[in-house]
Amino acid sequence: MPLLPKTPSLSRRSLLRGLGGSAAAGTLTGALAGCGVPAAYVAPGDRSATDRSATERRLTWANWPLYIDTDDESPSRRPTLEAFEKRSGISVEYIEEINDNDEFFGKVSPSLMNHRPTGRDLIVISDWMCGRFVRLGWVQEMDRSRQPNVTEHLDPLLRSPAFDPGRRFTVPWQSGITGIAYNRRGLGREIRHVSELWADDLTGRVTLLSGMDEAFALLMQGDGVDITDWTADDFHAMCDLVERQVDKGQIRRFTGNDYIKDLSSGDVLACQAYSGDVIQLQADDPDIEFVVPEEGAELWSESLMIPNLARHKANAERLIDYYYRPEVAAELAAWVNYVCPVPAARDVLASSDDEETAALAEDPLIFPDAAMRERLAIARDIEAGERPEFAKRWNGIVGV
Repeated sequence: MPLLPKTPSLSRRSLLRGLGGSAAAGTLTGALAGCGVPAAYVAPGDRSATDRSATERRLTWANWPLYIDTDDESPSRRPTLEAFEKRSGISVEYIEEINDNDEFFGKVSPSLMNHRPTGRDLIVISDWMCGRFVRLGWVQEMDRSRQPNVTEHLDPLLRSPAFDPGRRFTVPWQSGITGIAYNRRGLGREIRHVSELWADDLTGRVTLLSGMDEAFALLMQGDGVDITDWTADDFHAMCDLVERQVDKGQIRRFTGNDYIKDLSSGDVLACQAYSGDVIQLQADDPDIEFVVPEEGAELWSESLMIPNLARHKANAERLIDYYYRPEVAAELAAWVNYVCPVPAARDVLASSDDEETAALAEDPLIFPDAAMRERLAIARDIEAGERPEFAKRWNGIVGV
Protein backbone atom coordinates (compact mmCIF):
# COMPACT_ATOMS: atom_id res chain seq x y z
CA MET A 1 0.00 0.00 0.00
CA PRO A 2 1.55 3.35 -1.03
CA LEU A 3 1.80 6.34 1.24
CA LEU A 4 -1.36 8.38 1.64
CA PRO A 5 -1.51 10.74 -1.36
CA LYS A 6 -2.24 14.41 -1.15
CA THR A 7 -5.96 15.06 -0.93
CA PRO A 8 -7.25 17.15 -3.85
CA SER A 9 -8.40 20.63 -2.84
CA LEU A 10 -11.77 20.10 -4.51
CA SER A 11 -13.63 16.83 -4.16
CA ARG A 12 -15.48 15.11 -6.98
CA ARG A 13 -18.83 15.23 -5.26
CA SER A 14 -18.55 18.97 -4.69
CA LEU A 15 -18.46 19.52 -8.45
CA LEU A 16 -22.19 18.77 -8.70
CA ARG A 17 -23.98 21.89 -9.79
CA GLY A 18 -27.18 21.60 -7.87
CA LEU A 19 -30.68 22.14 -9.15
CA GLY A 20 -30.43 24.15 -12.36
CA GLY A 21 -30.04 21.23 -14.74
CA SER A 22 -32.14 18.81 -12.72
CA ALA A 23 -35.46 20.36 -13.59
CA ALA A 24 -34.62 20.51 -17.28
CA ALA A 25 -33.43 16.93 -17.45
CA GLY A 26 -36.36 15.83 -15.32
CA THR A 27 -38.72 17.43 -17.80
CA LEU A 28 -36.95 15.74 -20.69
CA THR A 29 -36.98 12.37 -18.96
CA GLY A 30 -40.64 12.79 -18.13
CA ALA A 31 -41.39 13.56 -21.76
CA LEU A 32 -39.48 10.49 -22.89
CA ALA A 33 -40.50 7.95 -20.27
CA GLY A 34 -43.76 9.29 -18.95
CA CYS A 35 -45.59 10.24 -22.13
CA GLY A 36 -45.27 7.04 -24.09
CA VAL A 37 -42.72 8.13 -26.71
CA PRO A 38 -41.93 4.81 -28.45
CA ALA A 39 -38.32 5.72 -29.28
CA ALA A 40 -37.38 6.38 -25.66
CA TYR A 41 -37.54 2.90 -24.15
CA VAL A 42 -35.17 0.30 -25.56
CA ALA A 43 -36.23 -3.34 -25.22
CA PRO A 44 -33.69 -5.84 -23.85
CA GLY A 45 -33.16 -7.49 -27.23
CA ASP A 46 -32.08 -4.19 -28.81
CA ARG A 47 -29.45 -3.13 -26.27
CA SER A 48 -26.38 -5.11 -27.26
CA ALA A 49 -23.96 -4.90 -30.18
CA THR A 50 -21.41 -7.40 -31.39
CA ASP A 51 -18.78 -7.47 -28.64
CA ARG A 52 -15.33 -6.81 -30.04
CA SER A 53 -13.52 -7.32 -26.74
CA ALA A 54 -11.66 -10.45 -27.86
CA THR A 55 -10.12 -8.78 -30.89
CA GLU A 56 -10.00 -5.16 -29.72
CA ARG A 57 -8.20 -5.04 -26.39
CA ARG A 58 -9.45 -1.62 -25.39
CA LEU A 59 -12.35 0.32 -23.91
CA THR A 60 -13.49 3.91 -23.40
CA TRP A 61 -14.44 4.99 -19.89
CA ALA A 62 -16.20 8.28 -19.03
CA ASN A 63 -15.87 9.45 -15.42
CA TRP A 64 -15.94 12.58 -13.27
CA PRO A 65 -12.86 14.74 -12.62
CA LEU A 66 -10.89 14.02 -9.43
CA TYR A 67 -12.46 10.59 -9.06
CA ILE A 68 -9.52 8.23 -9.46
CA ASP A 69 -6.10 7.94 -7.88
CA THR A 70 -3.27 9.89 -9.50
CA ASP A 71 0.48 9.96 -9.00
CA ASP A 72 1.74 12.73 -6.68
CA GLU A 73 4.65 13.60 -8.92
CA SER A 74 2.85 13.09 -12.24
CA PRO A 75 -0.89 13.88 -11.93
CA SER A 76 -1.60 12.64 -15.44
CA ARG A 77 -0.70 9.12 -14.34
CA ARG A 78 -3.34 6.91 -12.71
CA PRO A 79 -1.60 4.05 -10.86
CA THR A 80 -4.52 1.64 -10.43
CA LEU A 81 -5.65 2.11 -14.02
CA GLU A 82 -2.12 1.65 -15.35
CA ALA A 83 -1.83 -1.54 -13.30
CA PHE A 84 -5.04 -2.84 -14.88
CA GLU A 85 -3.76 -2.13 -18.37
CA LYS A 86 -0.51 -3.94 -17.65
CA ARG A 87 -2.25 -6.87 -15.99
CA SER A 88 -4.97 -7.33 -18.61
CA GLY A 89 -3.42 -6.11 -21.83
CA ILE A 90 -6.48 -3.87 -22.28
CA SER A 91 -5.85 -0.21 -23.03
CA VAL A 92 -8.25 2.28 -21.47
CA GLU A 93 -9.19 5.65 -22.89
CA TYR A 94 -10.12 7.46 -19.68
CA ILE A 95 -12.15 10.64 -20.23
CA GLU A 96 -12.97 13.05 -17.40
CA GLU A 97 -16.01 14.48 -19.13
CA ILE A 98 -18.84 14.14 -16.59
CA ASN A 99 -19.24 17.38 -14.66
CA ASP A 100 -22.97 17.20 -14.04
CA ASN A 101 -25.46 14.33 -14.19
CA ASP A 102 -28.03 16.23 -16.20
CA GLU A 103 -25.52 17.74 -18.58
CA PHE A 104 -24.19 14.27 -19.36
CA PHE A 105 -27.74 12.95 -19.77
CA GLY A 106 -28.30 15.61 -22.40
CA LYS A 107 -25.06 14.72 -24.14
CA VAL A 108 -25.74 10.99 -24.59
CA SER A 109 -29.55 10.81 -24.69
CA PRO A 110 -29.90 11.59 -28.43
CA SER A 111 -27.76 8.55 -29.25
CA LEU A 112 -29.39 6.22 -26.75
CA MET A 113 -32.99 7.08 -27.56
CA ASN A 114 -32.27 6.70 -31.27
CA HIS A 115 -30.54 3.33 -30.90
CA ARG A 116 -27.04 4.57 -31.71
CA PRO A 117 -23.79 3.85 -29.81
CA THR A 118 -22.47 6.56 -27.52
CA GLY A 119 -18.81 5.81 -28.17
CA ARG A 120 -18.39 4.90 -24.51
CA ASP A 121 -18.08 1.42 -23.03
CA LEU A 122 -18.35 2.47 -19.39
CA ILE A 123 -19.86 5.49 -17.62
CA VAL A 124 -20.16 6.64 -13.99
CA ILE A 125 -23.19 8.67 -12.88
CA SER A 126 -25.12 9.19 -9.67
CA ASP A 127 -27.55 6.47 -8.67
CA TRP A 128 -30.63 8.68 -8.97
CA MET A 129 -29.64 9.31 -12.59
CA CYS A 130 -28.75 5.64 -13.06
CA GLY A 131 -32.39 4.96 -12.21
CA ARG A 132 -33.48 6.93 -15.28
CA PHE A 133 -31.13 5.00 -17.54
CA VAL A 134 -32.31 1.67 -16.13
CA ARG A 135 -35.99 2.54 -16.53
CA LEU A 136 -35.42 3.71 -20.10
CA GLY A 137 -33.56 0.51 -20.96
CA TRP A 138 -30.43 2.45 -21.94
CA VAL A 139 -27.88 0.19 -20.21
CA GLN A 140 -26.95 -3.45 -20.54
CA GLU A 141 -27.23 -6.16 -17.92
CA MET A 142 -23.81 -7.24 -16.70
CA ASP A 143 -22.51 -10.79 -16.80
CA ARG A 144 -21.66 -11.56 -13.17
CA SER A 145 -19.83 -14.74 -14.21
CA ARG A 146 -17.10 -12.34 -15.35
CA GLN A 147 -17.19 -10.46 -12.05
CA PRO A 148 -16.40 -12.79 -9.13
CA ASN A 149 -14.92 -9.96 -7.06
CA VAL A 150 -18.10 -7.90 -7.37
CA THR A 151 -20.15 -10.92 -6.35
CA GLU A 152 -17.97 -11.56 -3.30
CA HIS A 153 -17.00 -8.10 -2.09
CA LEU A 154 -19.82 -5.62 -2.88
CA ASP A 155 -21.07 -4.07 0.35
CA PRO A 156 -24.40 -5.67 1.39
CA LEU A 157 -25.86 -2.20 2.01
CA LEU A 158 -25.43 -1.40 -1.67
CA ARG A 159 -26.51 -4.68 -3.25
CA SER A 160 -30.16 -4.04 -4.07
CA PRO A 161 -31.33 -0.43 -4.43
CA ALA A 162 -34.93 0.19 -5.45
CA PHE A 163 -33.99 1.41 -8.93
CA ASP A 164 -31.89 -1.70 -9.71
CA PRO A 165 -32.84 -4.70 -7.56
CA GLY A 166 -29.92 -7.09 -7.36
CA ARG A 167 -27.62 -4.59 -9.10
CA ARG A 168 -28.09 -6.25 -12.48
CA PHE A 169 -27.26 -3.11 -14.46
CA THR A 170 -25.07 -1.06 -12.11
CA VAL A 171 -22.08 -1.50 -9.82
CA PRO A 172 -21.11 1.23 -7.29
CA TRP A 173 -17.89 3.05 -8.09
CA GLN A 174 -17.73 5.03 -4.86
CA SER A 175 -20.32 5.75 -2.22
CA GLY A 176 -20.99 8.49 0.28
CA ILE A 177 -23.35 9.86 2.89
CA THR A 178 -25.51 12.97 2.89
CA GLY A 179 -25.64 14.10 6.50
CA ILE A 180 -25.04 17.19 8.61
CA ALA A 181 -21.76 19.05 8.98
CA TYR A 182 -21.33 21.61 11.73
CA ASN A 183 -18.71 23.73 13.47
CA ARG A 184 -18.49 22.31 16.98
CA ARG A 185 -16.45 25.19 18.38
CA GLY A 186 -18.59 27.90 16.79
CA LEU A 187 -21.88 26.30 17.80
CA GLY A 188 -20.77 25.24 21.25
CA ARG A 189 -22.78 22.04 21.27
CA GLU A 190 -23.29 18.80 19.40
CA ILE A 191 -25.90 18.05 16.74
CA ARG A 192 -27.48 14.61 16.70
CA HIS A 193 -30.88 15.19 15.06
CA VAL A 194 -32.09 16.86 11.87
CA SER A 195 -34.59 18.83 13.94
CA GLU A 196 -31.70 20.61 15.69
CA LEU A 197 -31.06 22.54 12.48
CA TRP A 198 -34.19 24.52 13.34
CA ALA A 199 -32.98 25.60 16.80
CA ASP A 200 -32.97 29.32 17.67
CA ASP A 201 -29.18 29.49 18.04
CA LEU A 202 -28.84 28.52 14.36
CA THR A 203 -31.22 31.12 12.94
CA GLY A 204 -29.73 32.40 9.70
CA ARG A 205 -26.69 30.13 10.05
CA VAL A 206 -28.01 27.01 8.25
CA THR A 207 -27.73 26.01 4.59
CA LEU A 208 -29.46 23.21 2.72
CA LEU A 209 -28.49 21.67 -0.59
CA SER A 210 -30.25 23.23 -3.56
CA GLY A 211 -30.49 20.05 -5.60
CA MET A 212 -33.81 18.32 -5.02
CA ASP A 213 -32.34 14.86 -5.55
CA GLU A 214 -29.50 15.62 -3.16
CA ALA A 215 -31.58 17.28 -0.42
CA PHE A 216 -34.90 15.53 0.01
CA ALA A 217 -33.95 12.22 1.62
CA LEU A 218 -32.18 13.52 4.73
CA LEU A 219 -34.97 16.02 5.39
CA MET A 220 -37.57 13.28 5.13
CA GLN A 221 -35.57 11.07 7.49
CA GLY A 222 -35.69 13.88 10.03
CA ASP A 223 -39.48 13.43 10.01
CA GLY A 224 -39.15 9.67 10.53
CA VAL A 225 -39.92 8.70 6.93
CA ASP A 226 -38.66 5.41 5.50
CA ILE A 227 -36.82 6.80 2.47
CA THR A 228 -36.76 3.43 0.75
CA ASP A 229 -40.54 3.68 0.32
CA TRP A 230 -41.60 7.31 0.61
CA THR A 231 -44.77 8.82 -0.88
CA ALA A 232 -45.87 12.07 -2.49
CA ASP A 233 -47.45 13.07 0.82
CA ASP A 234 -44.07 12.59 2.51
CA PHE A 235 -42.43 14.83 -0.08
CA HIS A 236 -44.94 17.62 0.33
CA ALA A 237 -44.79 17.40 4.13
CA MET A 238 -41.01 17.85 3.86
CA CYS A 239 -41.51 20.85 1.60
CA ASP A 240 -44.01 22.36 4.05
CA LEU A 241 -41.38 22.13 6.78
CA VAL A 242 -38.67 23.72 4.66
CA GLU A 243 -41.02 26.53 3.62
CA ARG A 244 -41.70 27.32 7.26
CA GLN A 245 -38.00 27.50 7.99
CA VAL A 246 -37.41 29.77 5.00
CA ASP A 247 -40.22 32.07 6.10
CA LYS A 248 -38.79 32.43 9.62
CA GLY A 249 -35.29 33.16 8.34
CA GLN A 250 -33.75 29.96 9.67
CA ILE A 251 -32.11 29.00 6.37
CA ARG A 252 -29.39 31.33 5.19
CA ARG A 253 -29.52 30.03 1.63
CA PHE A 254 -29.57 26.94 -0.58
CA THR A 255 -26.21 25.89 -1.95
CA GLY A 256 -24.29 23.68 -4.28
CA ASN A 257 -20.70 22.90 -3.35
CA ASP A 258 -20.21 26.42 -1.98
CA TYR A 259 -21.44 25.29 1.44
CA ILE A 260 -17.80 24.29 1.97
CA LYS A 261 -16.70 27.93 1.89
CA ASP A 262 -19.57 29.05 4.12
CA LEU A 263 -18.78 26.42 6.74
CA SER A 264 -15.04 27.07 6.65
CA SER A 265 -15.48 30.84 7.02
CA GLY A 266 -17.91 30.54 9.94
CA ASP A 267 -20.73 32.27 8.08
CA VAL A 268 -22.64 29.02 8.47
CA LEU A 269 -22.56 26.84 11.58
CA ALA A 270 -24.50 23.81 10.29
CA CYS A 271 -25.46 22.52 6.88
CA GLN A 272 -26.39 19.56 4.74
CA ALA A 273 -23.11 18.09 3.53
CA TYR A 274 -21.41 15.18 1.83
CA SER A 275 -19.16 12.94 3.88
CA GLY A 276 -16.23 13.09 1.47
CA ASP A 277 -16.14 16.89 1.55
CA VAL A 278 -16.01 16.90 5.33
CA ILE A 279 -13.01 14.57 5.44
CA GLN A 280 -11.15 17.19 3.46
CA LEU A 281 -12.42 20.07 5.60
CA GLN A 282 -11.36 18.30 8.79
CA ALA A 283 -7.77 18.17 7.56
CA ASP A 284 -7.67 21.98 7.86
CA ASP A 285 -10.16 22.47 10.70
CA PRO A 286 -10.62 19.69 13.27
CA ASP A 287 -13.62 21.55 14.74
CA ILE A 288 -15.70 20.57 11.70
CA GLU A 289 -17.83 17.55 12.54
CA PHE A 290 -19.94 15.29 10.34
CA VAL A 291 -22.90 13.49 11.83
CA VAL A 292 -25.25 10.78 10.69
CA PRO A 293 -28.39 11.87 12.56
CA GLU A 294 -30.10 9.48 14.93
CA GLU A 295 -33.03 9.32 12.48
CA GLY A 296 -30.68 8.19 9.73
CA ALA A 297 -28.93 9.55 6.65
CA GLU A 298 -28.89 8.83 2.94
CA LEU A 299 -26.31 6.44 1.53
CA TRP A 300 -25.71 7.20 -2.13
CA SER A 301 -23.39 6.03 -4.85
CA GLU A 302 -22.03 6.94 -8.21
CA SER A 303 -22.24 3.76 -10.21
CA LEU A 304 -20.61 2.13 -13.19
CA MET A 305 -22.86 1.22 -16.13
CA ILE A 306 -22.33 -0.18 -19.63
CA PRO A 307 -24.45 1.81 -22.10
CA ASN A 308 -26.36 0.23 -24.94
CA LEU A 309 -24.43 -0.83 -28.04
CA ALA A 310 -21.08 -0.60 -26.26
CA ARG A 311 -18.49 -2.39 -28.40
CA HIS A 312 -16.27 -3.68 -25.58
CA LYS A 313 -18.68 -4.99 -22.96
CA ALA A 314 -16.55 -7.89 -21.71
CA ASN A 315 -13.53 -5.61 -21.34
CA ALA A 316 -15.63 -3.16 -19.31
CA GLU A 317 -16.92 -5.95 -17.07
CA ARG A 318 -13.36 -7.09 -16.47
CA LEU A 319 -12.26 -3.59 -15.48
CA ILE A 320 -15.18 -3.23 -13.07
CA ASP A 321 -14.27 -6.50 -11.40
CA TYR A 322 -10.63 -5.44 -11.10
CA TYR A 323 -11.64 -2.46 -8.98
CA TYR A 324 -13.44 -4.82 -6.61
CA ARG A 325 -10.20 -6.56 -5.70
CA PRO A 326 -9.75 -5.47 -2.04
CA GLU A 327 -6.17 -4.27 -2.55
CA VAL A 328 -7.19 -2.14 -5.53
CA ALA A 329 -10.28 -0.78 -3.76
CA ALA A 330 -8.06 0.14 -0.81
CA GLU A 331 -5.64 2.08 -3.00
CA LEU A 332 -8.51 3.98 -4.58
CA ALA A 333 -10.16 4.67 -1.20
CA ALA A 334 -6.91 6.11 0.14
CA TRP A 335 -7.07 8.69 -2.60
CA VAL A 336 -10.73 9.67 -3.01
CA ASN A 337 -11.78 9.38 0.67
CA TYR A 338 -15.40 8.42 0.04
CA VAL A 339 -17.30 5.47 1.47
CA CYS A 340 -15.60 2.42 0.02
CA PRO A 341 -18.06 -0.08 -1.53
CA VAL A 342 -15.62 -2.91 -0.75
CA PRO A 343 -15.58 -3.49 3.03
CA ALA A 344 -12.71 -5.99 2.66
CA ALA A 345 -10.47 -3.08 1.65
CA ARG A 346 -10.49 -1.98 5.29
CA ASP A 347 -8.15 -4.77 6.35
CA VAL A 348 -5.78 -3.91 3.51
CA LEU A 349 -5.53 -0.30 4.67
CA ALA A 350 -5.19 -1.33 8.31
CA SER A 351 -2.13 -3.42 7.47
CA SER A 352 -0.27 -0.49 5.87
CA ASP A 353 3.09 0.49 7.36
CA ASP A 354 2.19 4.13 6.83
CA GLU A 355 0.35 5.46 9.89
CA GLU A 356 -1.84 7.94 7.98
CA THR A 357 -2.92 5.31 5.50
CA ALA A 358 -3.60 2.76 8.23
CA ALA A 359 -5.69 5.34 10.10
CA LEU A 360 -8.12 5.51 7.19
CA ALA A 361 -9.29 2.02 8.09
CA GLU A 362 -10.75 3.47 11.31
CA ASP A 363 -12.48 6.42 9.65
CA PRO A 364 -16.25 5.78 9.77
CA LEU A 365 -16.77 8.11 6.82
CA ILE A 366 -14.81 5.66 4.66
CA PHE A 367 -15.76 2.42 6.42
CA PRO A 368 -18.93 3.10 8.46
CA ASP A 369 -19.02 1.22 11.75
CA ALA A 370 -21.86 -1.09 12.73
CA ALA A 371 -23.84 1.58 14.59
CA MET A 372 -23.62 4.02 11.68
CA ARG A 373 -24.51 1.36 9.12
CA GLU A 374 -27.79 0.69 10.91
CA ARG A 375 -28.79 4.32 10.27
CA LEU A 376 -27.94 4.42 6.56
CA ALA A 377 -30.45 3.81 3.76
CA ILE A 378 -30.61 4.18 -0.01
CA ALA A 379 -33.52 6.42 -0.97
CA ARG A 380 -36.13 5.47 -3.49
CA ASP A 381 -35.40 7.84 -6.33
CA ILE A 382 -37.81 10.33 -7.84
CA GLU A 383 -39.51 8.69 -10.79
CA ALA A 384 -40.16 10.37 -14.12
CA GLY A 385 -43.90 10.75 -13.60
CA GLU A 386 -43.37 12.42 -10.23
CA ARG A 387 -40.57 14.73 -11.22
CA PRO A 388 -42.43 17.66 -12.88
CA GLU A 389 -44.73 18.16 -9.89
CA PHE A 390 -41.97 17.78 -7.31
CA ALA A 391 -39.49 19.96 -9.21
CA LYS A 392 -42.06 22.76 -9.48
CA ARG A 393 -42.68 22.66 -5.75
CA TRP A 394 -38.99 22.47 -4.79
CA ASN A 395 -37.92 25.16 -7.29
CA GLY A 396 -40.48 27.51 -5.79
CA ILE A 397 -38.95 27.06 -2.35
CA VAL A 398 -35.34 27.30 -3.46
CA GLY A 399 -36.05 30.28 -5.70
CA VAL A 400 -35.05 28.80 -9.03
